[in-house]
Amino acid sequence: MNYIGVNGVPTPSAEAVISVMDHGFMYGMGLFETFRTYGGRPFLLDRHLERLRGGCRELGIRYEAREELLQHEIAQLLKANELLDGYIRLTVSAGAGPLGLPLEDYAEPSVIVYVKPLPPPAPGVYAHGKELWRLVTPRNTPEGKVRLKSLHYMNNILAKRELAGWIGAGHSADRPAPEGLLLTAQGYLAEGIVSNLFFVRGGALFTPEISTGILPGITRSFVLELADRLGLPYAEGSYTWDDLLAAEEVFLTNSIQELVPVTALVEPEGSKYSVGDGKIGPVTEKLLDSYRRHCGV
Repeated sequence: MNYIGVNGVPTPSAEAVISVMDHGFMYGMGLFETFRTYGGRPFLLDRHLERLRGGCRELGIRYEAREELLQHEIAQLLKANELLDGYIRLTVSAGAGPLGLPLEDYAEPSVIVYVKPLPPPAPGVYAHGKELWRLVTPRNTPEGKVRLKSLHYMNNILAKRELAGWIGAGHSADRPAPEGLLLTAQGYLAEGIVSNLFFVRGGALFTPEISTGILPGITRSFVLELADRLGLPYAEGSYTWDDLLAAEEVFLTNSIQELVPVTALVEPEGSKYSVGDGKIGPVTEKLLDSYRRHCGV
């Protein structure tokens, strides 16, 4: 990552700085969006910005992105970093403020755009899937009514470290890295460390409801729209690990990896359960194909 966008200016990464008084650094007051480009254009950017604007209003951060200007900045950064396509992270931090908890809005946020190469998919991951490990670390509850994609990421980092500890040195680099699954404190399915969760049973699609405290993912909501267009019945609700064990198909979604099939479920003590026949299921495949058609792939 040679260049980073800092308040609209492509800046050499070694020179990209914000104030130590920024309340994103001091108090975690800030939000971010991650998405990717296809043919140099960010996919579902309007939806990411809509979620970001709503979160900023809730936090009192005065930020109104102009989509065309942001697209231009992303194009500049892709070129400066010698990339045709990239993994984009747009961060809006509250901006500098006094020491202490403020009551007033943040009028001058810091806006940072990171661009890096897209991670290459592990061989065979979209055909043969990956493992999903149930974690002991519970999903924490949102700070507000609905989980925001905020700079408070300790829960996810602790979950990632737990997953790494379970996997240990025995994981082969030529296999897709497993994802970790967090449950709520009440034992209901929540979401992956960096993904939303879906499963298929009896020809219908199921996903945890937003009231479980999960992030209302952009790819998650788009997949539900695709299901509706395809005439696929779906439901959002509170489900258990046993519901997942009974599933015919399981898959994960995020804006970078799209839809990733899960073909094995693993419990903390190491018990492993197969999902389907070890290959991407027909419903997952149909949704993935539809998603990619919309991306222009």
